Amino acid sequence: MPAFFLQFTEEKLGQAEKTELDAHFENLLARADCTKNWTEKILRQTEVLLQPNPSARVEEFLYEKLDRKVPSRVTNGELLAQYMTEAANDFGPGTPYGKTLIKVGETQRRLGAAERDFIHSASINFLTPLRNFLEGDWRTIAKERRVLQNRRLDLDACKARLKKAKAAEAKAACEGDAVPDFQETRPRNYVLSASASALWSDEVEKAEHELRLTQTEFDRQAEVTRLLLEGISSTHVNHLRCLHEFVESQTNYYAQCYQYMLDLQKQLGSSKGEIFSGTFVGNAESTSPPPAATSPPAVAAATLPAVPTIPVVPTIVGVPNSVAESVLNPSEVKPPASGTRKARVLYDYEAADSTELALLADEMITVYSLPGMDPDWLIGERGNQKGKVPVTYLELLS
Repeated sequence: MPAFFLQFTEEKLGQAEKTELDAHFENLLARADCTKNWTEKILRQTEVLLQPNPSARVEEFLYEKLDRKVPSRVTNGELLAQYMTEAANDFGPGTPYGKTLIKVGETQRRLGAAERDFIHSASINFLTPLRNFLEGDWRTIAKERRVLQNRRLDLDACKARLKKAKAAEAKAACEGDAVPDFQETRPRNYVLSASASALWSDEVEKAEHELRLTQTEFDRQAEVTRLLLEGISSTHVNHLRCLHEFVESQTNYYAQCYQYMLDLQKQLGSSKGEIFSGTFVGNAESTSPPPAATSPPAVAAATLPAVPTIPVVPTIVGVPNSVAESVLNPSEVKPPASGTRKARVLYDYEAADSTELALLADEMITVYSLPGMDPDWLIGERGNQKGKVPVTYLELLS
């Protein structure tokens, strides 16, 4: 049985002493283990964030292990954009629903492309450095730690061997110092004791020499391992820089998504009045009215004071709304004497026609309601300008 294996077994059974490392070295070991464990967890969870599909992650892992290029994969946004575009072609790209599907599909395509760029950037700037640490620096540290462990076991085995040799030498010396009894039938025991003492002295010298060599090897390996462990601080600095780059990439990604959705909302908002003012009124197959955009603004609009002098002209199915629009022409109405409210504009809005008022984000305007108006719309005034404005673009103030 090898000496280091015997020493390891006796240490586990509590039958042998163990050389302890200094407190600073133990702290370095604990810090390295902590770095390795948390780096693995952060790496795995970031991979889940970038690719939620476990099957796709396994496929990418296998391609990397085989040192082959990972095939390009369509993102969920790009796939949704493809389905919306195909549906629009079937329904008719000139219909209101088809037009909207095309607009939303284009935005989904842009979102998918932005997601692809973010995944690529995060993989290079964040995942790759973490993976390189685990597969490079950490493997080197783990290897040198195993060598140090073997050196320590050899050192402790040499210490145990020297201790036993000294004990045997002392015992032989005590037996050799005794006065021999020449009357006994076998006086040769005295001679044997003296010879054993000399042999144990040689054994002690050999054990001391081996201990010095083993101690030198242990100290050298401990210094190599210590330098590697102290390099963990540099690893933290590198990972901190990579973390900043990851946050920057994620910020740019979400900023792009936000801008794309704002643009889409503006496009849909400019055509909303046309769609809900009579485009689908003549559709005999329609069985339910279109839903309101948001219920709170509609309720708030309903609480605004109405002008009683203007008659309400009902909408007739299949008949153009020109009569109602002429009655509710914003340029010909006057605000009520009391009850107007201030509103802050949430988003930019482009007027679809001369009856609407163009809006700029964060500006303040005066709004009020008129009888017969769609609850999703209000009359807005800015100086001498007046026109219809969508409620969903406003924050009504008290």
